[in-house]
Amino acid sequence: MAEVKVKKEANLSDPAEVENRIKELCHQFPQGITDQVIQNDLPHLEPQQRAMAINKLLSLGQLDLLRNSSGLLYRLKDSQSTSKMKGSDNQEKLVYQIIEDAGNKGIWSRDIRFKSNLPLTEINKILKNLESKKLIKAVKSVAASKKKVYMLYNLQPDRSVTGGAWYSDQDFESEFVEVLNQQCFKFLQSKAEAARDSKQSPMVQRNSSFATSHEVWKYICELGISKVDLSMDDIETILNTLIYDGKVEMTVIAAKEGTVGSVDGQMKLYRGVNAVIQPTGLVKTPCGLCPVFEDCHEGGEISPSSCIYMTEWLDF
Repeated sequence: MAEVKVKKEANLSDPAEVENRIKELCHQFPQGITDQVIQNDLPHLEPQQRAMAINKLLSLGQLDLLRNSSGLLYRLKDSQSTSKMKGSDNQEKLVYQIIEDAGNKGIWSRDIRFKSNLPLTEINKILKNLESKKLIKAVKSVAASKKKVYMLYNLQPDRSVTGGAWYSDQDFESEFVEVLNQQCFKFLQSKAEAARDSKQSPMVQRNSSFATSHEVWKYICELGISKVDLSMDDIETILNTLIYDGKVEMTVIAAKEGTVGSVDGQMKLYRGVNAVIQPTGLVKTPCGLCPVFEDCHEGGEISPSSCIYMTEWLDF
């Protein structure tokens, strides 16, 4: 017969046991607990006893008092953040905690205001104070040029914030991307030409014309044309644009675990391709490639007379 575990009731007459039970609940719910959670777990605990236990844990610095849209939250305090925030008031600690929870994607001051329910003037004052202590930093986001997000000082911003290698001071580096496009395609073309010159069987020639994204990445790194460190994902992004342009094709093969360039037992291979015939003039028009061609008609939301792509194409 299976053993039945019975929850041991806290001795409500002992304040230390009540405090320990509240801390256990905080361990079970790392994001924080409300008064209702404590009431549900300790239904016979008097409100005055509950308040005394919570206040003692707060005064000892063992709990953080947070506020969200549903009310107050109690959460176990992190020992590292405790030492960093020594001497700060509760409002400053609350703002710091909200920013810490946002991670390396950061958070806008508007969202801090919503989560903390503090006045904007007070939040701005706290943010400046935390920045002066080098506990947080403001980072400009490519998603909104006039807005800044706040994150912990020692964090590296997420690519969604900085734009990655393709952005410099929030400006898209179109020339840099074009150079990478050309060099990646040049490498794949040279590999395809070497395969054709090998005079081997057609199948062997085709297979040897493929290159892994790691090989392309290594080639670009050795060229030294990038001032920033490019990752494999960056190079695969460039290769994807070449696929969309019809200059490169990709295939996926099975690979042994640990093989350089493989992910989850699979490896992507790329090779340069040449068009069999030149596309006709109609295909070169914006209409020939337009994904909403069928919805386009005069007088509609999408129409030839208001099409900016058609205007640009005719402006030669």
